[in-house]
Amino acid sequence: MQKRFNDDNEQQDNILADDPRDRDPDLEPDLEKVEAGGDLESVIEKLQAQIIAKNKEIAELNDRYLRTLAESENVRKRIRQQSEETTRLQRENLLRELLPVIDNLERAVEAARGGGNGTPIVEGVEMVLRSMLDFLKTHGVTQLTAVGERFDPQRHEAVDQIESTAHAPNTVVNEYHRGYQIGDRLLRPARVAVARGPNERGRGGENGPRNDDVESG
Repeated sequence: MQKRFNDDNEQQDNILADDPRDRDPDLEPDLEKVEAGGDLESVIEKLQAQIIAKNKEIAELNDRYLRTLAESENVRKRIRQQSEETTRLQRENLLRELLPVIDNLERAVEAARGGGNGTPIVEGVEMVLRSMLDFLKTHGVTQLTAVGERFDPQRHEAVDQIESTAHAPNTVVNEYHRGYQIGDRLLRPARVAVARGPNERGRGGENGPRNDDVESG
């Protein structure tokens, strides 16, 4: 009994020797009672109860975190599935709109096999071309006009320079393939030939097009 009394007094002295700043404000009244000679066991029981309550709170927070994490993962999966489905539908619609162009090509091939003066073939190819241009327009794609315009490195790709006195230097005089844009953005530059004066030397000329892809005629 004397030993337990001494141990209790030692624990009480240790508590009283702690830095007051380290004490839990909720325990201040109990510690004051201990300092005044109160029961240390009741303080310990209260601490144990608080630990149990804190552990329960931590477990609830952890469970809530895991549920939120699972919900976020499910949302990401749904968004990814919806995106894939949207892409698939857009691809199918695009390909479906191309089918009439194939139909017109098949008609042109049949007309060519039938012989004749070639007029049906030309008409069939023109029909295919119109169908394709209409298809591009429905998707916001338009052709760019280059011949007769001043060379613009943002819209044109110079592949040749032609000496000409009928055109001002740096004017597009020939077009090897059309340029296209979608909305306000360039889809493909036009490949062009640009006029140069008689005294200019190709792309080295002062007024020649500033395009590293220029090739000698």
